[in-house]
Amino acid sequence: MAKNSFFYFFAFFTLLFCKNSCKATEEIKVYELKKGDFSVKITNYGATVLSVILPDKNGKLDDVVLGYDSIDDYKNDTTYFGGLIGRVANRIGGAKFELNGVEYILPANDHGNTLHGGSKGFSSVIWTVEDFEEDSHLTLTYNSFDGEQGFPGNLSVEVTYMFIETNKLALIMQAKPHNKATPVNLASHSYWNLGGHNSGDILSQTIQIFGSKITPVNDKLIPNGEITPVTGTGFDFLQPRTIGSKLSEIPGGYDINYVLDNTEGKHLQRVAIVEESKSGRKMELWTNKPGVQFYTSNMLDNVKGKGGFVYSKYAALCLETQGFPDSVNHPNFPSQIVNPGETYKHIMVYRFTAS
Repeated sequence: MAKNSFFYFFAFFTLLFCKNSCKATEEIKVYELKKGDFSVKITNYGATVLSVILPDKNGKLDDVVLGYDSIDDYKNDTTYFGGLIGRVANRIGGAKFELNGVEYILPANDHGNTLHGGSKGFSSVIWTVEDFEEDSHLTLTYNSFDGEQGFPGNLSVEVTYMFIETNKLALIMQAKPHNKATPVNLASHSYWNLGGHNSGDILSQTIQIFGSKITPVNDKLIPNGEITPVTGTGFDFLQPRTIGSKLSEIPGGYDINYVLDNTEGKHLQRVAIVEESKSGRKMELWTNKPGVQFYTSNMLDNVKGKGGFVYSKYAALCLETQGFPDSVNHPNFPSQIVNPGETYKHIMVYRFTAS
């Protein structure tokens, strides 16, 4: 009897311990959202988008985001393919900031600055799956601890990938600080090529960006604090044109934050429209955030991706809706500080068509 009592006590203790701690070692899995010919694969490693499969104007299916075949490749990744970026996406100059009289020192993982949350940001951790319905949505959560990558306070983070109607994909990102004010700037870092991930460069694809200003940067891609108009420059995509049409005016390619034009104070504002003529695919994007980083994968250097295809410079584009880069060090930029009792919310909505 004593033996049985000990066994049951041990089993109960093990179950209780696992309930409270096993999430730290949660298994990495892949989840597929699917509705007709439209499918999206996501892993709880980094809440990362692995694939987005869409039909072209003739019904041919292609995967239109760059990535790898193996989850292990994402663990060793420096491109941030498809990752959910945080606690603060983009760059923080000098890898430090001051908040409420305290200076916070962060990992300097990008030429003396902090990039995409530090050396182990949210795209490099295992998230917990809270809810999953194949034809509807996937919700993942992550609890970021006080001092993680140098940032203050405990922070609960949630992201939901959700189908809307037959051809829209929404991302709803939320974060709640518990005990300290903290900067929060979450972003989705998918690399898009509407011709297919293995179709070559994106320079002939057409883009329109609904932002009439940018935040100029120095040679380390840190904003100088100015907000300047794009009119008459190579950054002007207010009217649709091919991505490569003025590339000669932008040494190294596009990697800049656009200040989005608020269209009549609407809850969601239009960000951009991208079109690829051969496939007929079109992607439209809306957000509730003030900026978008337009990046033409300038730093891709013969990266071996899905199916062994080698991704080179300009193989894809990123449209990362966001708060402004280095906002914590520029009081004139929209604040990214979220206080306990407040909720950060970031919405992205993509609409895909082909004709």
